[in-house]
Amino acid sequence: MRLNALLVSFSAAVLLSVSLAQADDSVFNAATATGPDLTSIRTKIKAQDFTGAVKELSAIPEGSKNADVQNLLGFSLRKSGDWKTALVHYTKALELDPKHKGALEYLGELYVDRGEMDKARENLGRLENLCPKGCEELDDLKKAIAAKAK
Repeated sequence: MRLNALLVSFSAAVLLSVSLAQADDSVFNAATATGPDLTSIRTKIKAQDFTGAVKELSAIPEGSKNADVQNLLGFSLRKSGDWKTALVHYTKALELDPKHKGALEYLGELYVDRGEMDKARENLGRLENLCPKGCEELDDLKKAIAAKAK
């Protein structure tokens, strides 16, 4: 009888430890599924410290596989005047996530800056499809296109 109770206790302990290990894995996976914390980078961008943002973004190990990182790299590079490299990063962001509204907006703004209005309007059309009821990215790209038309 004592042996059975001991086996039951042992089995319960094993099951509990397996459950805890799985719980830890699910918490870890949930935390990493959202990607890296970009708070300090967004703060740098708001402060117009684009060089600092590029440096920090470039140091993110998984950054090459994260559309948000690629988009923010493109934005920071564009604002620094490096349009050619910005284009590379916007393109990469859209390869990773073809529906990335931020990358569509910012790439459209790059096209506006370069005078490539047909391409800018193409991105506007893609945003209109993604945001049939409107969204900030759509509004901002419309404004950029309208400002260039003046």
